Amino acid sequence: MKRTTLGGSDIEVSEICLGTMTFGNQTDEAGACAQMDRAVDVGMTFFDTAEMYPVNPVRRETIGVTEQIVGRWLARPGNRDRVQIATKVTGPSQMLRDGQPYDGATVTACIDASLERLQTDHIDLYQLHWPVRGTWAFRQSWTYAAKPGKQQALDHMADVLRAVQAAQKAGKIRAFGLSNETAWGLSRWCDVADSLNAPRVAAIQNEYSLLHRLYDTDLAEAAVQEDVTLLAFSPLAAGLLSGKYNGGAIPEGSRVAVDKATGGMGKLGGRLTDRAIAATQAYHALAAEHGWDPIHMAVAWQLTRPFRNVPIIGATDLAQLDHMIAGFGKTLPEDLAKAIDRLHRDHPLPY
Repeated sequence: MKRTTLGGSDIEVSEICLGTMTFGNQTDEAGACAQMDRAVDVGMTFFDTAEMYPVNPVRRETIGVTEQIVGRWLARPGNRDRVQIATKVTGPSQMLRDGQPYDGATVTACIDASLERLQTDHIDLYQLHWPVRGTWAFRQSWTYAAKPGKQQALDHMADVLRAVQAAQKAGKIRAFGLSNETAWGLSRWCDVADSLNAPRVAAIQNEYSLLHRLYDTDLAEAAVQEDVTLLAFSPLAAGLLSGKYNGGAIPEGSRVAVDKATGGMGKLGGRLTDRAIAATQAYHALAAEHGWDPIHMAVAWQLTRPFRNVPIIGATDLAQLDHMIAGFGKTLPEDLAKAIDRLHRDHPLPY
């Protein structure tokens, strides 16, 4: 597998990343370890996790379980040196720290807690899961209203960056990243880091897929100018682009089925809409017309974008992962990429 670097850092990772958010929920430990083994076997050495995982749903009693599973795999002889690990501190959430926003002291404590769960002495990329200012991510763009408070935000960034700087000097983390951030936030984090001579943002992990292209404009420009790599989560739109929910289907063990079984709405966090299903069917038809598997097309398309990005793929089981791996290394032809752009105009922002 090809390799890339995260922003202006010296961290080299595989061009596709393995997401772990189902580990400990939909994916048991044996299955999770099998996925990590398979990933490394094909050169996918970059793994992403978070202190709050597993998700769908998030439960207080399972917070940290995914890091623990990854940690037990890392503790096996030779494994830690073969991979790059990214994790995250949770943004304001009633599930952790009684909803209190993180500050520098929180970040310091959470780095140490993640290191313990991961059974490692360093984290390659440490990320802020979402900003304390609030965010338009997670389908909140429909009602998002920015709040004033520039100086407060800048002071918060400085406090967190000092903690990040200390952790980097101590060898606990190698690079710093954001997640679910805005263009303004990304730019200000970079400015404050420069003013403190603290670690600059190396990566931003935001949602990005054929169905969700909010990143394409202002955020992409900010990332390109600041030399920041996109870590694109949900490249299959939480499974929508696989087509498994077409026609109202709810496969057993799927994210929708699990969510409904635990009292949720079963709407994929607001993604499961009639327009999203229509768009998915259109992309499937386009893939068939060009002789492509639609899942392979969705991931390969990401690698054609005019900005550096690393798709984060996730699988419930090894069979799903193997299906995605079968598409690795395939290059999307220019005519198909152009056809995708035309189709996007017919199906913009379907959720």
